[in-house]
Amino acid sequence: MRKISMVFIAAIAALHFYIAWFEIFAWTTRGPKIFTTFPEELFEQTIVLAGNQGIYNAFLAVGLVWSLLIKDRYWSANVATCFLLFVAAAGLFGAATASPSILFVQTVPAAIALVFSYLGRKSDS
Repeated sequence: MRKISMVFIAAIAALHFYIAWFEIFAWTTRGPKIFTTFPEELFEQTIVLAGNQGIYNAFLAVGLVWSLLIKDRYWSANVATCFLLFVAAAGLFGAATASPSILFVQTVPAAIALVFSYLGRKSDS
């Protein structure tokens, strides 16, 4: 179970590195293609806001990677749980305020990783 949770955590970290790249560096070029319901003129006006959001997504990704590098399994699981809960909360907020699909992109994978992390912790004891 631990290896499965680590795969999920790594995938979620990769996703958040991509989101960070997208929001920091490609907001005006890729944004209109992804967020088709937003008026196109909004992207240039919100470039600084998107970049700020991207930094937070980078922090989430770095925290998840950090959890994978911690040798002590107990603390690795604790740090992973903390950052997965941050991802899930961000996904819930994004689903409520921006797009319902964010729930399936962020919250559901984080919840699955939390379950596998919990099961992996139980099998260690």
